[in-house]
Amino acid sequence: MTDRLERAMSFGSIAEDYDGLRPQPPRQAVDWLVPPRCGVAVDLGAGTGLFTRALVGRAAEVIAVEPDARMRAVLTERSPDVRAVEGTGEAIPLPDATADAVFVSSAWHWMDPQRAVPEIGRVLRDGGRFGLIWTSRDRDVDWVRDLDLLPGEDTPEAESPDRFRRRHENVALPDPQIFHDIARATFTFTKTMKLDDVVAMVGTYSRLIMASADERTERLANARTALHRRFADAEAIDIPMQSRCWRADRIPRCGNH
Repeated sequence: MTDRLERAMSFGSIAEDYDGLRPQPPRQAVDWLVPPRCGVAVDLGAGTGLFTRALVGRAAEVIAVEPDARMRAVLTERSPDVRAVEGTGEAIPLPDATADAVFVSSAWHWMDPQRAVPEIGRVLRDGGRFGLIWTSRDRDVDWVRDLDLLPGEDTPEAESPDRFRRRHENVALPDPQIFHDIARATFTFTKTMKLDDVVAMVGTYSRLIMASADERTERLANARTALHRRFADAEAIDIPMQSRCWRADRIPRCGNH
């Protein structure tokens, strides 16, 4: 297993924490992404279903596609009415032209666009919506960004706000182009959390999941110290969050009008 694949599949080991601690997107972001009168919506790389649950009620049918059985088990428990299937962005187990929308929430960077984009285009109906969303703690806020750093440590390039911004703004679609009407939007919000839960949330990112036990303990202890220093004895705090969104629509296939 490659290091990248190992990181991508690491979240299953903390599936329950991931589902309970990671933020769901705000309603405005979901409204912006989901097209009107959406029949079948697919959540690709659905994880534990944080975004899947946001789609329920906004589409007539929601299908969740997730490769990790541990994540899929939590999704099925939380959303028993959603059809959950094993699959990946590069191999979607659905027939051609069956979806009105395909969404990827905080998982696009684990996929290979050269293979995933044609596959998404295959399952989308003509004019169907392709949407990406990254919902996470707001790394534009310094103290939020630095929660998993040790004293004196610089933010690694992989975790920098500039990189997150570029990832959102520079979605690379391979030729031939099968999507148009590309648009982007960012939605900021806050999530009220107990201090202990904020510390635990920091531990749900692949960098800490993959760290040694000693390093993980040290980083989480430092996060707790930093939060106590900033918020003293507050029981709950508001954590700045953001959802960066990207959307495009499927160009009609040749011969279809």
